[in-house]
Amino acid sequence: MALMPYIKICGLSTPGTVQAAVDQGVDAVGFVFAPGSPRTVSPEEAAALTALVPPEVETVGVFRDQPIDEVLMAARESGVTTVQLHGSEPARDLDELAASGMRTLRAVSAARYTEWPHEWPRDQRLLIDAVAPGSGKRFAAVDLPSPPAGFWLLAGGLDATNVGELLRMHRPSGVDVSSGVEASRGVKGIDLMAGFVRAVRAAV
Repeated sequence: MALMPYIKICGLSTPGTVQAAVDQGVDAVGFVFAPGSPRTVSPEEAAALTALVPPEVETVGVFRDQPIDEVLMAARESGVTTVQLHGSEPARDLDELAASGMRTLRAVSAARYTEWPHEWPRDQRLLIDAVAPGSGKRFAAVDLPSPPAGFWLLAGGLDATNVGELLRMHRPSGVDVSSGVEASRGVKGIDLMAGFVRAVRAAV
């Protein structure tokens, strides 16, 4: 790949893992606000974590089918710069977030993107997941016969053993990982994070 892929590590919840991600030179760190996940943090907890992140690293709040007023309030309280919508939210929610000054990232399944490519304008940053966003199921070659022309992140069961192959196959703008760098469910492993970053860079 000609350019260094963008790397986002999502589902961080402790100061140590946030600092490790920053030290490893990732482009973005993600914090889950959607209820029901073992990685969920409160806006107050996330505010303490975003305070550790330098301005050149994007901070992303992840939400799923939550009221837009709740999303905006949590995003502002936590200090994230970007909102990632991971459910079936309408396009008007993205418009409202953009109008508020937030950057946005729209997570969709590969199947939905492939079936409805006209829904996704070139300037909409996308995260394309294998089956269902957040499922952790691995991305396969058949999942995305025609990738987006604009900025998009590959997600779905990525880890240090497969990310290089999938980067070369799909040529995304970057990658997003969460469960693939966990020592146990919801708990990031610093060594696993470092190994993933090395694998991404080795694929260039």
